[in-house]
Amino acid sequence: MKHLKQHLNDGIREALNTLAFPDKPFTISPSKNPDFGDLSTNVALLLTKELDKSPIQIAEDIKGQLETLQLNHIDSISVTQPGFINFTLSASFYQSNLKYILDTGDEFGRSSIGHGKKANVEFVSANPTGPLTVGHGRQAVLGDTVASLLEWNGFDVTREYYYNDAGRQMRILGQSVEARYFEALGKPFEFPEDGYQGNYIINIAKSILHHHGSDLERDHDQFRETAENAIFSDIKNTLSELGIIHDQFSNEKTFYDNGAIDQLLTDLKAKELIYESEGATWLKTSALGKDQDRVYIKSSGEPTYRLPDTAYHRDKVERNFDEIIDIFGADHADTYPDVLAALDALEIPVDHIRVLIHQFVTLLRDGEKVKMSTRKANFVTLEDLVKEVGKDVVRYFFIMRSMTSHLDFDLNLAADQSDKNPVFYLQYAHARIANIMKHGESLGHSFSHDFDSSLISEKEEFTLIKHLMRFPELSEQLYESLEPQMLATYLQELAAHFHKFYGKCKVITDDSALTQTRLALITCAKITLGNGLSILGLSAPDRM
Repeated sequence: MKHLKQHLNDGIREALNTLAFPDKPFTISPSKNPDFGDLSTNVALLLTKELDKSPIQIAEDIKGQLETLQLNHIDSISVTQPGFINFTLSASFYQSNLKYILDTGDEFGRSSIGHGKKANVEFVSANPTGPLTVGHGRQAVLGDTVASLLEWNGFDVTREYYYNDAGRQMRILGQSVEARYFEALGKPFEFPEDGYQGNYIINIAKSILHHHGSDLERDHDQFRETAENAIFSDIKNTLSELGIIHDQFSNEKTFYDNGAIDQLLTDLKAKELIYESEGATWLKTSALGKDQDRVYIKSSGEPTYRLPDTAYHRDKVERNFDEIIDIFGADHADTYPDVLAALDALEIPVDHIRVLIHQFVTLLRDGEKVKMSTRKANFVTLEDLVKEVGKDVVRYFFIMRSMTSHLDFDLNLAADQSDKNPVFYLQYAHARIANIMKHGESLGHSFSHDFDSSLISEKEEFTLIKHLMRFPELSEQLYESLEPQMLATYLQELAAHFHKFYGKCKVITDDSALTQTRLALITCAKITLGNGLSILGLSAPDRM
């Protein structure tokens, strides 16, 4: 389809040149109404002012010129209000593309946009203060899927996890474990204000008691170190259950230890962008086009998010990635622009940094909101969610809505194993195709690449083929948007087109030639479904 659009684009430009019409940028896209054709262009609408003609008249002029060119694969050209030029593609064009899908197989839909390029995707990045929650889960799945979308488009991708291990939260974590340690010993203890509660803190304290004895003094490093290691081990295990493996872990402490943060402050001071006021250290973001200055280091000596994260992003840029993708929750929307502004002020390139902001998750059970508090350990862990509804359901539910939209995660729907559940609807389509093919084999109809594509004639067959052929172009659109929901929607539509086709067109028939052709068609659908499910990190079962 991509090459056909280029062919059409060249034909339209030739027609404009012959008519002495201005050559302006225009679009060629699928027709909104399939009754008007397969593709449509808005070129006539863009020329009406300059030519002082109605867009309908301009479209008719261009149509007449295009018809003289006798463009390949174009069956007919029409004009519709308010001035669109529509193209109906020939049946042979769609019929011939079945062989292309079969020949490319598992590679069908891949692009080479990122060939020879490196990308870094940072996601999850939850501080190791407790188990991953449902809220962390959305970012985990979004990040992993975005990384897969980039890999599908040819990029060499590094999945990275960055966490703050030098701040207040980690100090409170250590104090919480320490309190539970002395509590277990029957000694006086003071639980910190806003301390972390929950059995996992008690279990870590008991582990320290078991492995390190009862003689640890207050403020011992062991409390925080053991907690961090234990929680991080739990985080990695939970992510692995979702099929998520990070290639690199980076932490805030590194940038203090290696002098990167001191160097950053020195460089910003040289630009006169750092100053002291009210006992705090400030970044002069008002000089960088922002509405007000930002605190870098509080009067307590505690750094804000912006300082170490700017050093971290500087490090990522210096690692020479062609694309740097950050997946952040909505709570980061106000902070990341300051990070990029500071880097830009230091003449560090930021154009290749793309920040994706996702909205939060509400967990629903029986139509009621499940109340959660991380501090009080009153939450559903991501691990518990995976155990309750399964990896595939969790992954799909987290990406089936746009990342910019708030997500209601309906536990009742997630647990439903009927076609009401969108995950089962998709996987059932794949399994149903596999079952049809197996049934065909049992009757002596083994699939062969030797089939007659001209036997494709039913409307439902063409609708299915047309949707399959959108997949390569969709892959490139996915790279541009990095929005996994687009793929989820495409696959749902594909499953619907297949089920509608199967309801109208019998695959295994008494006509051997027609059977072979329809087996080829459903094999193409199975390939495309499998490739899409693979990108989303979902299984593509042959039996359900």
